[in-house]
Amino acid sequence: MNVTETLSQGLKREFQVVLNAADLKTRLDDSLQDLQGKAKINGFRPGKVPVAHLRRLYGRSVMSDVLQNAVNEANQKIVADNNLKLAFEPQIRFPENKDEIEAAMEAKGDLAFTVALEVLPKIELVDISDVSLVKPVAEVPDADVDAALLRMASGNRTYSAKGEKAKAETGDRLMISYVGTIDGKAFEGGTGEGIPLDLGSGQFIPGFEEQLEGVKQGETRTIKVTFPENYGAAHLAGQAAEFVVTVTEVQGPDAIKIDDELAKAFGMESLDALKTAVSEQIGRDFGAQSRRKLKKSLLDALDGKYTFELPPTLVDQEFNSVWSQVEADMKQANKTFADEDTTEDAARADYRKIAERRVRLGLVLAEIGEQAKVQISDDEVTQALIERARQFPGQEKQVWEFYRKNPQALAEIRAPIFEEKVVDHLLGQVKVEDQTVSREALYADDEVEAATEAKPKKAAAKKSKKAEDKAEDASA
Repeated sequence: MNVTETLSQGLKREFQVVLNAADLKTRLDDSLQDLQGKAKINGFRPGKVPVAHLRRLYGRSVMSDVLQNAVNEANQKIVADNNLKLAFEPQIRFPENKDEIEAAMEAKGDLAFTVALEVLPKIELVDISDVSLVKPVAEVPDADVDAALLRMASGNRTYSAKGEKAKAETGDRLMISYVGTIDGKAFEGGTGEGIPLDLGSGQFIPGFEEQLEGVKQGETRTIKVTFPENYGAAHLAGQAAEFVVTVTEVQGPDAIKIDDELAKAFGMESLDALKTAVSEQIGRDFGAQSRRKLKKSLLDALDGKYTFELPPTLVDQEFNSVWSQVEADMKQANKTFADEDTTEDAARADYRKIAERRVRLGLVLAEIGEQAKVQISDDEVTQALIERARQFPGQEKQVWEFYRKNPQALAEIRAPIFEEKVVDHLLGQVKVEDQTVSREALYADDEVEAATEAKPKKAAAKKSKKAEDKAEDASA
């Protein structure tokens, strides 16, 4: 096997690999000899099938395996001999001339192919001891606790019948039955009986609830509406429909009560206990937001200290992921770039910068974690996996099995844990000062900050996994 570097440009490398015919023949013969001891063919005793007969039966299949193994060996040799860290799996280009391929398959000719690589940049870590960060901290206001209790009480409030002559108004609850049609034909999902509908809640499609204002118990109305263009069921999107709605009861909301009975409805012994629980939950939310703000400041500081060439494919992949989400969000909101006072080209340029930032920070965090020997325990991964499975009630087992059987998917569980541990490591190296702020200041600019967070996914996530493995090896 002869390997020659043919391109070294930025982070791109190319190598020409030549497998000579004699080497291919030796590999093929060895594989057939190994097969001879295992093959069971009618008419021959085990281990006594002539190699020539095996070559006629399985020659091409065995040679395909030989070539695949040789390619894998060449890739490993290139990476090891040149001390390369790959951003992506090597891309193999075989000769376009079919005669060359056929000759190699018969071990009668050399096989030359090209291995194209994209490598990760070498990152020299910088000193960050001069970095000073401000951690915003907010106290939990009594007003926030009261507002949360009010929302809980409102969601838990009861309703009472208003009587046959009472007209429904916003805030009332109707018990309805309905039959929907499009062009006079009933459609799937268009029929319901004994359905509660809170007027003004917006739980039905636009225009539906408004046409029930003033309805009385026992009254039937024909409602005409049009399904939104972005409606979830594609076969109904944009369709005009009629609903024959019968109101079986009009109920009015009872007074909202924030008392011990409300607390018991939420599993608490008393209202004071519920207030304490609510305050603690809001405090945890504030703490998480404070952490996000501090992390954003840390990443901004890191971003200002590192400049290096980025793997083009990794940036393209990150940009495509970001851009597809942007397009999906705009489609769902039924907006155009003009509505956002920009153009598609300008938006693409902005989001490519975001993609570049994410990749850069992801690689920096991965390198820092590798050098700091940051490790993730099996228990941490298991706990994160349990939390992920809980997000899919009724499908926990399937979710668990999916991640356990898919290393790449499991890497996406590990990557955020690794990242947070690296952030903790870095926060121990910089100056952090607490600053008391209002709730409004704590949550200001959330959209902008979310868009620029580091996300060491894909190749960077793989790099972080390698860093963990090295750390584990070093500590063994």
